[in-house]
Amino acid sequence: MAIPAEAFFIDRASVVPLQVQLRRQIIAGVTEGRFRPGDRLPSGRALARHLNVARVTVALAFAELVSAECLTSRARSGHFIAERIEARLAAPALSPETARFDWACHLDGSFARTGRTDRVPDWRRFRFPFVYGQADPELVDHAAWRDCAVRALGRREFIPLTADLYDEDDPELVDYIIRHILPRRGIRARPGEVLLTLGAQNGLWLAAEILLGEGRRCVIEDPCYPGLREILSQLRAGIAALPVDAQGLPPREVPPGVAAVFTTASHQCPTNSTMPLDRRRALLDRASAQGFAVIEDDYEFEMSFAGAASPALKAMDDAGAVIHVGSFSKSVFPGLRLGFMVADSAVIAEARALRARVLRHPPGMLQRTLMHFLSLGHYDAQMNRMRRVYAERRRVMEQALATEGLRIAAPGATGGSSFWLELPSGADSTGLALGLRARDVLVEPGAPFFAQPERGAPFLRLAYSSIPAGLIPEGIARIAAALR
Repeated sequence: MAIPAEAFFIDRASVVPLQVQLRRQIIAGVTEGRFRPGDRLPSGRALARHLNVARVTVALAFAELVSAECLTSRARSGHFIAERIEARLAAPALSPETARFDWACHLDGSFARTGRTDRVPDWRRFRFPFVYGQADPELVDHAAWRDCAVRALGRREFIPLTADLYDEDDPELVDYIIRHILPRRGIRARPGEVLLTLGAQNGLWLAAEILLGEGRRCVIEDPCYPGLREILSQLRAGIAALPVDAQGLPPREVPPGVAAVFTTASHQCPTNSTMPLDRRRALLDRASAQGFAVIEDDYEFEMSFAGAASPALKAMDDAGAVIHVGSFSKSVFPGLRLGFMVADSAVIAEARALRARVLRHPPGMLQRTLMHFLSLGHYDAQMNRMRRVYAERRRVMEQALATEGLRIAAPGATGGSSFWLELPSGADSTGLALGLRARDVLVEPGAPFFAQPERGAPFLRLAYSSIPAGLIPEGIARIAAALR
Protein backbone atom coordinates (compact mmCIF):
# COMPACT_ATOMS: atom_id res chain seq x y z
CA MET A 1 0.00 0.00 0.00
CA ALA A 2 1.20 3.53 -0.73
CA ILE A 3 1.21 5.80 2.31
CA PRO A 4 -0.22 9.23 1.35
CA ALA A 5 1.75 12.39 2.10
CA GLU A 6 -1.30 13.66 4.00
CA ALA A 7 -0.53 11.10 6.73
CA PHE A 8 2.30 13.36 7.97
CA PHE A 9 2.37 16.81 9.53
CA ILE A 10 4.92 19.19 11.03
CA ASP A 11 4.57 21.15 14.27
CA ARG A 12 6.58 24.29 13.61
CA ALA A 13 6.04 25.54 17.16
CA SER A 14 7.86 22.49 18.55
CA VAL A 15 11.53 22.64 19.59
CA VAL A 16 12.01 19.15 18.09
CA PRO A 17 13.88 19.35 14.74
CA LEU A 18 11.74 18.82 11.65
CA GLN A 19 13.54 15.70 10.47
CA VAL A 20 13.25 14.16 13.96
CA GLN A 21 9.50 14.85 13.95
CA LEU A 22 9.22 13.07 10.61
CA ARG A 23 11.21 10.06 11.84
CA ARG A 24 9.05 9.78 14.95
CA GLN A 25 5.86 9.91 12.90
CA ILE A 26 7.01 7.06 10.68
CA ILE A 27 7.95 4.93 13.70
CA ALA A 28 4.67 5.79 15.47
CA GLY A 29 2.72 4.83 12.35
CA VAL A 30 4.26 1.36 12.48
CA THR A 31 3.81 0.78 16.22
CA GLU A 32 0.19 1.97 16.05
CA GLY A 33 -0.56 -0.36 13.12
CA ARG A 34 -1.29 2.37 10.55
CA PHE A 35 1.84 1.60 8.51
CA ARG A 36 2.77 -1.99 7.78
CA PRO A 37 5.85 -3.80 6.45
CA GLY A 38 6.12 -3.35 2.70
CA ASP A 39 4.11 -0.11 2.56
CA ARG A 40 5.64 2.48 0.22
CA LEU A 41 6.29 5.98 1.56
CA PRO A 42 5.54 9.07 -0.54
CA SER A 43 8.43 10.35 -2.62
CA GLY A 44 10.80 12.84 -1.03
CA ARG A 45 9.67 15.52 -3.47
CA ALA A 46 5.93 14.97 -2.74
CA LEU A 47 6.43 14.82 1.03
CA ALA A 48 8.63 17.95 1.08
CA ARG A 49 6.02 19.83 -0.97
CA HIS A 50 3.18 18.72 1.35
CA LEU A 51 5.10 19.64 4.53
CA ASN A 52 6.56 22.80 2.99
CA VAL A 53 10.09 21.82 4.00
CA ALA A 54 13.35 21.42 2.13
CA ARG A 55 13.82 18.13 0.30
CA VAL A 56 17.06 17.59 2.24
CA THR A 57 15.04 17.47 5.49
CA VAL A 58 13.02 14.53 4.18
CA ALA A 59 16.13 12.88 2.67
CA LEU A 60 17.99 13.04 6.01
CA ALA A 61 15.02 11.56 7.88
CA PHE A 62 14.74 8.71 5.38
CA ALA A 63 18.50 8.08 5.47
CA GLU A 64 18.52 7.78 9.27
CA LEU A 65 15.69 5.23 9.16
CA VAL A 66 17.39 3.24 6.39
CA SER A 67 20.58 3.03 8.45
CA ALA A 68 18.49 1.86 11.44
CA GLU A 69 16.93 -0.83 9.19
CA CYS A 70 13.48 0.64 9.66
CA LEU A 71 13.17 1.55 5.97
CA THR A 72 14.50 -0.02 2.80
CA SER A 73 15.43 1.87 -0.36
CA ARG A 74 14.80 0.42 -3.81
CA ALA A 75 16.32 1.95 -6.91
CA ARG A 76 13.79 3.92 -8.97
CA SER A 77 10.98 2.65 -6.68
CA GLY A 78 11.34 4.71 -3.52
CA HIS A 79 11.41 3.98 0.21
CA PHE A 80 9.44 1.19 1.92
CA ILE A 81 8.71 0.14 5.49
CA ALA A 82 11.20 -2.65 6.29
CA GLU A 83 9.78 -6.17 6.37
CA ARG A 84 11.17 -7.01 9.82
CA ILE A 85 10.53 -3.65 11.47
CA GLU A 86 7.82 -4.93 13.85
CA ALA A 87 10.29 -7.30 15.51
CA ARG A 88 12.62 -4.39 16.32
CA LEU A 89 10.07 -1.88 17.58
CA ALA A 90 8.04 -1.85 20.76
CA ALA A 91 4.93 0.25 21.28
CA PRO A 92 5.97 3.75 22.34
CA ALA A 93 5.60 4.41 26.06
CA LEU A 94 3.80 7.52 27.18
CA SER A 95 6.08 10.18 28.53
CA PRO A 96 5.61 10.79 32.28
CA GLU A 97 4.01 14.15 31.69
CA THR A 98 1.36 12.75 29.29
CA ALA A 99 -2.01 12.31 31.01
CA ARG A 100 -4.52 9.92 29.51
CA PHE A 101 -8.12 11.05 29.15
CA ASP A 102 -10.26 9.50 31.89
CA TRP A 103 -13.07 7.69 30.07
CA ALA A 104 -14.09 5.88 33.27
CA CYS A 105 -15.92 8.95 34.53
CA HIS A 106 -17.96 9.09 31.30
CA LEU A 107 -18.70 5.41 30.68
CA ASP A 108 -20.49 3.02 33.02
CA GLY A 109 -19.82 -0.05 30.86
CA SER A 110 -23.46 -1.12 30.88
CA PHE A 111 -23.59 -2.00 27.18
CA ALA A 112 -20.40 -4.05 27.18
CA ARG A 113 -21.28 -5.66 30.49
CA THR A 114 -24.62 -7.02 29.28
CA GLY A 115 -23.36 -8.26 25.90
CA ARG A 116 -22.92 -11.95 25.11
CA THR A 117 -19.48 -13.43 25.64
CA ASP A 118 -20.16 -16.99 24.45
CA ARG A 119 -19.98 -16.28 20.72
CA VAL A 120 -16.93 -17.34 18.71
CA PRO A 121 -16.19 -14.98 15.77
CA ASP A 122 -13.82 -17.42 14.05
CA TRP A 123 -16.33 -20.29 14.17
CA ARG A 124 -15.32 -21.48 10.69
CA ARG A 125 -12.00 -22.82 12.00
CA PHE A 126 -13.89 -25.55 13.87
CA ARG A 127 -14.51 -28.73 11.92
CA PHE A 128 -17.86 -29.35 13.63
CA PRO A 129 -19.57 -25.93 14.01
CA PHE A 130 -23.06 -26.55 15.42
CA VAL A 131 -23.55 -22.77 15.42
CA TYR A 132 -26.96 -21.20 15.04
CA GLY A 133 -27.67 -18.30 12.68
CA GLN A 134 -24.63 -18.70 10.44
CA ALA A 135 -24.88 -19.44 6.75
CA ASP A 136 -23.52 -22.26 4.65
CA PRO A 137 -22.09 -20.37 1.66
CA GLU A 138 -22.70 -23.45 -0.52
CA LEU A 139 -26.45 -22.82 -0.19
CA VAL A 140 -26.31 -19.14 -1.17
CA ASP A 141 -26.64 -18.41 -4.89
CA HIS A 142 -23.66 -16.10 -5.21
CA ALA A 143 -24.00 -15.66 -8.97
CA ALA A 144 -27.64 -14.63 -8.61
CA TRP A 145 -26.88 -12.14 -5.85
CA ARG A 146 -24.04 -10.65 -7.88
CA ASP A 147 -26.32 -10.30 -10.90
CA CYS A 148 -28.91 -8.49 -8.78
CA ALA A 149 -26.25 -6.15 -7.39
CA VAL A 150 -25.10 -5.34 -10.94
CA ARG A 151 -28.69 -4.56 -11.91
CA ALA A 152 -28.97 -2.18 -8.95
CA LEU A 153 -25.76 -0.47 -10.10
CA GLY A 154 -27.15 0.21 -13.56
CA ARG A 155 -27.34 3.91 -14.37
CA ARG A 156 -31.14 4.07 -14.43
CA GLU A 157 -31.43 2.62 -10.92
CA PHE A 158 -28.16 3.80 -9.43
CA ILE A 159 -28.91 7.51 -9.71
CA PRO A 160 -31.96 7.32 -7.38
CA LEU A 161 -29.93 5.16 -4.98
CA THR A 162 -27.37 7.92 -4.51
CA ALA A 163 -30.03 10.12 -2.89
CA ASP A 164 -30.77 10.34 0.82
CA LEU A 165 -34.19 8.74 1.25
CA TYR A 166 -34.63 10.55 4.60
CA ASP A 167 -37.03 8.22 6.43
CA GLU A 168 -38.42 6.39 3.39
CA ASP A 169 -37.84 2.86 2.08
CA ASP A 170 -37.51 1.40 -1.40
CA PRO A 171 -41.17 1.38 -2.52
CA GLU A 172 -40.67 -1.58 -4.86
CA LEU A 173 -39.19 -3.72 -2.09
CA VAL A 174 -42.02 -2.77 0.29
CA ASP A 175 -44.55 -3.58 -2.42
CA TYR A 176 -43.01 -7.02 -3.00
CA ILE A 177 -43.04 -7.78 0.74
CA ILE A 178 -46.72 -6.77 0.94
CA ARG A 179 -47.81 -8.76 -2.11
CA HIS A 180 -45.62 -11.88 -1.87
CA ILE A 181 -43.88 -12.34 1.52
CA LEU A 182 -46.57 -11.36 4.01
CA PRO A 183 -49.40 -13.36 2.34
CA ARG A 184 -47.39 -16.53 3.04
CA ARG A 185 -47.93 -15.75 6.72
CA GLY A 186 -51.57 -14.84 6.18
CA ILE A 187 -50.85 -11.14 6.76
CA ARG A 188 -52.50 -8.29 4.85
CA ALA A 189 -50.90 -4.86 5.06
CA ARG A 190 -50.73 -1.48 3.36
CA PRO A 191 -47.51 0.45 2.62
CA GLY A 192 -47.99 2.68 5.66
CA GLU A 193 -48.01 -0.42 7.87
CA VAL A 194 -44.58 -1.75 6.83
CA LEU A 195 -41.13 -0.50 7.83
CA LEU A 196 -37.78 -1.94 6.73
CA THR A 197 -35.29 -2.65 9.50
CA LEU A 198 -31.67 -3.71 9.85
CA GLY A 199 -32.71 -7.26 10.67
CA ALA A 200 -35.03 -8.59 13.37
CA GLN A 201 -32.77 -7.31 16.15
CA ASN A 202 -33.29 -3.74 14.96
CA GLY A 203 -37.04 -4.32 14.71
CA LEU A 204 -37.20 -5.60 18.29
CA TRP A 205 -35.17 -2.60 19.48
CA LEU A 206 -37.51 -0.16 17.71
CA ALA A 207 -40.56 -1.82 19.22
CA ALA A 208 -39.06 -1.81 22.72
CA GLU A 209 -37.99 1.83 22.48
CA ILE A 210 -41.37 3.16 21.41
CA LEU A 211 -43.41 0.99 23.80
CA LEU A 212 -41.36 0.78 26.96
CA GLY A 213 -39.93 3.35 29.30
CA GLU A 214 -39.29 3.90 32.96
CA GLY A 215 -42.07 2.41 35.05
CA ARG A 216 -43.54 0.26 32.25
CA ARG A 217 -43.42 -3.52 32.37
CA CYS A 218 -43.14 -6.24 29.72
CA VAL A 219 -43.19 -10.02 29.48
CA ILE A 220 -40.57 -12.17 27.77
CA GLU A 221 -40.32 -15.93 27.36
CA ASP A 222 -37.94 -17.97 29.50
CA PRO A 223 -35.80 -19.26 27.91
CA CYS A 224 -35.76 -16.64 25.15
CA TYR A 225 -33.66 -15.04 22.43
CA PRO A 226 -30.64 -13.57 24.28
CA GLY A 227 -30.53 -10.54 21.98
CA LEU A 228 -33.96 -9.45 23.23
CA ARG A 229 -32.81 -9.56 26.84
CA GLU A 230 -29.77 -7.47 25.88
CA ILE A 231 -32.08 -4.84 24.35
CA LEU A 232 -34.44 -4.73 27.31
CA SER A 233 -31.62 -4.60 29.86
CA GLN A 234 -30.80 -1.07 28.64
CA LEU A 235 -34.33 0.19 29.30
CA ARG A 236 -35.73 1.05 32.70
CA ALA A 237 -38.79 -1.10 32.16
CA GLY A 238 -39.70 -3.99 34.41
CA ILE A 239 -39.22 -7.46 32.89
CA ALA A 240 -41.23 -10.55 33.80
CA ALA A 241 -39.74 -13.77 32.42
CA LEU A 242 -42.47 -16.41 31.99
CA PRO A 243 -41.32 -20.05 31.71
CA VAL A 244 -42.48 -21.66 28.47
CA ASP A 245 -43.86 -25.17 28.15
CA ALA A 246 -44.19 -27.58 25.23
CA GLN A 247 -46.68 -25.16 23.60
CA GLY A 248 -44.70 -21.98 24.10
CA LEU A 249 -45.69 -19.02 26.25
CA PRO A 250 -48.79 -19.63 28.46
CA PRO A 251 -51.19 -16.65 28.02
CA ARG A 252 -52.93 -17.28 31.35
CA GLU A 253 -49.66 -16.50 33.18
CA VAL A 254 -49.33 -12.98 31.74
CA PRO A 255 -49.59 -10.66 34.77
CA PRO A 256 -51.84 -7.59 34.79
CA GLY A 257 -50.41 -4.15 34.12
CA VAL A 258 -47.86 -5.04 31.43
CA ALA A 259 -47.40 -2.87 28.34
CA ALA A 260 -46.02 -5.51 25.98
CA VAL A 261 -45.49 -9.25 25.54
CA PHE A 262 -42.62 -10.52 23.38
CA THR A 263 -43.06 -13.97 21.86
CA THR A 264 -41.60 -16.30 19.25
CA ALA A 265 -44.87 -18.12 18.61
CA SER A 266 -44.01 -19.91 15.34
CA HIS A 267 -40.65 -21.32 16.48
CA GLN A 268 -40.02 -20.61 20.15
CA CYS A 269 -36.43 -19.56 20.67
CA PRO A 270 -34.58 -21.73 21.56
CA THR A 271 -36.87 -24.76 22.14
CA ASN A 272 -38.46 -24.65 18.63
CA SER A 273 -41.89 -25.49 20.03
CA THR A 274 -44.87 -24.04 18.11
CA MET A 275 -47.71 -22.22 19.84
CA PRO A 276 -51.00 -23.93 18.84
CA LEU A 277 -53.88 -21.94 17.39
CA ASP A 278 -56.07 -22.04 20.49
CA ARG A 279 -53.25 -20.64 22.62
CA ARG A 280 -52.60 -17.92 20.03
CA ARG A 281 -56.26 -16.91 20.19
CA ALA A 282 -56.06 -16.88 23.97
CA LEU A 283 -53.02 -14.61 23.88
CA LEU A 284 -54.75 -12.17 21.51
CA ASP A 285 -57.91 -12.19 23.63
CA ARG A 286 -55.87 -11.44 26.73
CA ALA A 287 -54.08 -8.63 24.88
CA SER A 288 -57.42 -7.04 24.05
CA ALA A 289 -58.73 -7.48 27.59
CA GLN A 290 -55.61 -6.18 29.37
CA GLY A 291 -54.51 -3.65 26.76
CA PHE A 292 -50.96 -4.88 26.10
CA ALA A 293 -49.18 -5.03 22.75
CA VAL A 294 -47.83 -8.31 21.38
CA ILE A 295 -44.45 -8.26 19.63
CA GLU A 296 -44.17 -11.31 17.40
CA ASP A 297 -40.62 -12.28 16.40
CA ASP A 298 -41.30 -14.46 13.34
CA TYR A 299 -37.62 -15.06 12.68
CA GLU A 300 -37.68 -18.53 11.05
CA PHE A 301 -41.14 -19.28 9.72
CA GLU A 302 -39.71 -20.57 6.41
CA MET A 303 -38.10 -23.59 8.09
CA SER A 304 -41.13 -25.79 8.67
CA PHE A 305 -40.80 -29.52 7.94
CA ALA A 306 -44.29 -30.75 8.81
CA GLY A 307 -46.64 -29.27 6.24
CA ALA A 308 -47.73 -25.66 6.05
CA ALA A 309 -46.61 -23.32 8.79
CA SER A 310 -49.22 -22.01 11.22
CA PRO A 311 -50.55 -18.53 10.43
CA ALA A 312 -48.72 -15.69 12.12
CA LEU A 313 -50.20 -14.03 15.18
CA LYS A 314 -50.50 -10.90 13.05
CA ALA A 315 -52.74 -12.79 10.60
CA MET A 316 -55.17 -13.52 13.46
CA ASP A 317 -54.96 -9.99 14.87
CA ASP A 318 -58.32 -8.32 14.20
CA ALA A 319 -57.76 -5.67 16.90
CA GLY A 320 -54.36 -4.52 15.58
CA ALA A 321 -52.46 -5.27 18.80
CA VAL A 322 -49.61 -7.22 17.18
CA ILE A 323 -46.28 -5.85 15.98
CA HIS A 324 -44.88 -8.42 13.55
CA VAL A 325 -41.09 -8.56 13.13
CA GLY A 326 -39.60 -10.54 10.23
CA SER A 327 -36.13 -10.99 8.80
CA PHE A 328 -34.29 -12.17 5.69
CA SER A 329 -31.24 -13.20 7.73
CA LYS A 330 -32.11 -16.91 7.84
CA SER A 331 -33.56 -17.18 4.33
CA VAL A 332 -31.02 -15.14 2.31
CA PHE A 333 -27.89 -14.81 4.46
CA PRO A 334 -27.26 -13.31 7.93
CA GLY A 335 -24.80 -10.68 6.74
CA LEU A 336 -27.58 -9.01 4.72
CA ARG A 337 -29.05 -7.44 7.90
CA LEU A 338 -32.42 -6.57 6.37
CA GLY A 339 -35.82 -7.27 7.89
CA PHE A 340 -39.23 -5.67 8.27
CA MET A 341 -41.81 -4.60 10.83
CA VAL A 342 -45.56 -4.80 10.23
CA ALA A 343 -47.92 -2.98 12.58
CA ASP A 344 -50.67 -0.40 12.87
CA SER A 345 -49.85 2.74 10.89
CA ALA A 346 -49.50 4.79 14.08
CA VAL A 347 -46.84 2.38 15.38
CA ILE A 348 -44.99 2.41 12.07
CA ALA A 349 -45.02 6.22 11.95
CA GLU A 350 -43.43 6.38 15.41
CA ALA A 351 -40.89 3.66 14.61
CA ARG A 352 -40.04 5.38 11.31
CA ALA A 353 -39.36 8.66 13.09
CA LEU A 354 -37.12 6.92 15.65
CA ARG A 355 -35.27 5.02 12.93
CA ALA A 356 -34.70 8.26 11.03
CA ARG A 357 -33.05 9.87 14.05
CA VAL A 358 -30.66 6.94 14.51
CA LEU A 359 -29.83 5.70 10.99
CA ARG A 360 -32.31 7.33 8.57
CA HIS A 361 -32.93 4.16 6.53
CA PRO A 362 -31.25 0.86 5.60
CA PRO A 363 -28.78 1.25 2.69
CA GLY A 364 -30.65 1.87 -0.54
CA MET A 365 -28.22 -0.29 -2.52
CA LEU A 366 -29.00 -3.32 -0.35
CA GLN A 367 -32.73 -2.67 -0.52
CA ARG A 368 -32.76 -2.54 -4.32
CA THR A 369 -30.47 -5.58 -4.67
CA LEU A 370 -32.76 -7.58 -2.40
CA MET A 371 -35.78 -6.42 -4.37
CA HIS A 372 -34.27 -7.88 -7.54
CA PHE A 373 -33.29 -11.08 -5.72
CA LEU A 374 -36.88 -11.53 -4.59
CA SER A 375 -38.71 -10.46 -7.75
CA LEU A 376 -36.54 -12.48 -10.16
CA GLY A 377 -37.32 -15.74 -8.35
CA HIS A 378 -33.90 -16.28 -6.78
CA TYR A 379 -35.32 -16.09 -3.26
CA ASP A 380 -37.85 -18.86 -3.82
CA ALA A 381 -35.25 -21.04 -5.53
CA GLN A 382 -32.84 -20.56 -2.63
CA MET A 383 -35.54 -21.26 -0.06
CA ASN A 384 -36.47 -24.52 -1.78
CA ARG A 385 -32.80 -25.54 -1.84
CA MET A 386 -32.33 -24.66 1.83
CA ARG A 387 -35.46 -26.51 2.92
CA ARG A 388 -34.32 -29.63 1.07
CA VAL A 389 -30.80 -29.53 2.51
CA TYR A 390 -31.94 -28.59 6.03
CA ALA A 391 -34.52 -31.38 6.05
CA GLU A 392 -31.76 -33.89 5.26
CA ARG A 393 -29.44 -32.44 7.89
CA ARG A 394 -32.27 -32.52 10.41
CA ARG A 395 -32.94 -36.17 9.64
CA VAL A 396 -29.25 -37.06 9.98
CA MET A 397 -28.89 -35.14 13.24
CA GLU A 398 -32.05 -36.61 14.73
CA GLN A 399 -30.80 -40.10 13.94
CA ALA A 400 -27.31 -39.36 15.32
CA LEU A 401 -28.78 -37.99 18.55
CA ALA A 402 -30.89 -41.12 18.97
CA THR A 403 -27.89 -43.35 18.28
CA GLU A 404 -25.81 -41.60 20.93
CA GLY A 405 -28.67 -41.50 23.44
CA LEU A 406 -28.93 -37.70 23.58
CA ARG A 407 -32.34 -36.33 24.52
CA ILE A 408 -34.21 -33.67 22.54
CA ALA A 409 -35.94 -31.42 25.08
CA ALA A 410 -38.85 -30.60 22.71
CA PRO A 411 -39.32 -33.79 20.62
CA GLY A 412 -42.52 -32.50 19.02
CA ALA A 413 -40.85 -29.47 17.40
CA THR A 414 -41.05 -29.70 13.62
CA GLY A 415 -39.18 -26.65 12.38
CA GLY A 416 -36.24 -24.34 12.73
CA SER A 417 -32.60 -25.07 11.99
CA SER A 418 -31.53 -26.40 15.40
CA PHE A 419 -32.30 -28.84 18.22
CA TRP A 420 -32.67 -27.97 21.90
CA LEU A 421 -31.14 -30.73 24.01
CA GLU A 422 -31.56 -31.61 27.66
CA LEU A 423 -28.35 -33.15 29.01
CA PRO A 424 -28.10 -35.94 31.60
CA SER A 425 -28.51 -34.97 35.24
CA GLY A 426 -25.50 -33.16 36.65
CA ALA A 427 -24.11 -32.05 33.28
CA ASP A 428 -23.04 -28.43 32.81
CA SER A 429 -23.43 -27.22 29.23
CA THR A 430 -21.11 -24.23 29.73
CA GLY A 431 -18.21 -26.40 30.85
CA LEU A 432 -19.05 -28.96 28.19
CA ALA A 433 -19.01 -26.30 25.43
CA LEU A 434 -15.58 -25.05 26.51
CA GLY A 435 -14.18 -28.58 26.66
CA LEU A 436 -15.58 -29.46 23.23
CA ARG A 437 -13.62 -26.67 21.58
CA ALA A 438 -10.47 -28.70 22.14
CA ARG A 439 -12.20 -31.52 20.22
CA ASP A 440 -12.90 -29.18 17.27
CA VAL A 441 -16.61 -28.99 18.15
CA LEU A 442 -18.52 -25.73 18.67
CA VAL A 443 -21.89 -25.75 20.46
CA GLU A 444 -24.10 -23.23 22.27
CA PRO A 445 -24.61 -23.70 26.04
CA GLY A 446 -28.02 -22.96 27.53
CA ALA A 447 -27.07 -20.28 30.08
CA PRO A 448 -27.45 -17.16 27.84
CA PHE A 449 -31.07 -18.06 27.05
CA PHE A 450 -32.36 -17.95 30.63
CA ALA A 451 -33.17 -15.05 32.93
CA GLN A 452 -31.33 -17.05 35.62
CA PRO A 453 -28.29 -18.41 33.74
CA GLU A 454 -27.82 -21.33 36.13
CA ARG A 455 -31.13 -22.78 34.88
CA GLY A 456 -29.48 -23.27 31.49
CA ALA A 457 -26.85 -25.68 32.82
CA PRO A 458 -28.59 -28.85 31.58
CA PHE A 459 -29.49 -27.45 28.13
CA LEU A 460 -27.63 -27.18 24.84
CA ARG A 461 -28.53 -25.84 21.39
CA LEU A 462 -27.19 -27.65 18.34
CA ALA A 463 -27.73 -26.00 14.95
CA TYR A 464 -27.26 -27.57 11.54
CA SER A 465 -27.37 -24.51 9.28
CA SER A 466 -23.59 -24.23 9.01
CA ILE A 467 -22.39 -27.87 9.10
CA PRO A 468 -22.61 -30.40 6.23
CA ALA A 469 -24.70 -33.51 6.80
CA GLY A 470 -21.67 -35.76 6.37
CA LEU A 471 -19.95 -34.28 9.43
CA ILE A 472 -22.95 -34.34 11.77
CA PRO A 473 -22.69 -37.96 13.04
CA GLU A 474 -19.04 -37.67 14.04
CA GLY A 475 -19.65 -34.29 15.67
CA ILE A 476 -22.55 -35.72 17.72
CA ALA A 477 -20.38 -38.71 18.66
CA ARG A 478 -17.71 -36.34 20.01
CA ILE A 479 -20.32 -34.53 22.11
CA ALA A 480 -21.56 -37.82 23.52
CA ALA A 481 -18.01 -38.96 24.26
CA ALA A 482 -17.30 -35.72 26.11
CA LEU A 483 -20.45 -36.22 28.19
CA ARG A 484 -19.41 -39.76 29.07
